[in-house]
Amino acid sequence: MAHKLGNPRILQIHCHTLRHWKATIEYARTKDILYVQKLLGRKSLKNTLRYTQLVALPQNEEYICKVAETVEGTKDLVEAGFEYVTEVNGVKLFRKMKTSYLGT
Repeated sequence: MAHKLGNPRILQIHCHTLRHWKATIEYARTKDILYVQKLLGRKSLKNTLRYTQLVALPQNEEYICKVAETVEGTKDLVEAGFEYVTEVNGVKLFRKMKTSYLGT
């Protein structure tokens, strides 16, 4: 493939490269280092932490904000990728980033 596409850098991609990429993307998506540790099957959190250094969050974070008043509404927002922020006057507030980064 590297020869056909004229890109010798493709030869530098190995299975471990793809594993590292997946771990970085999952951390960027979830911000949950323990989830990434479990995904990789690592016993030590120290080795997993190296993936967090690659995640560069955008400087100008813009969010879509939604309100849920019912359990069903809360479930729908969580399934759509919104994260819980707080509760005010009996309603739950959720947010989700407007722009994606690192392919998520």
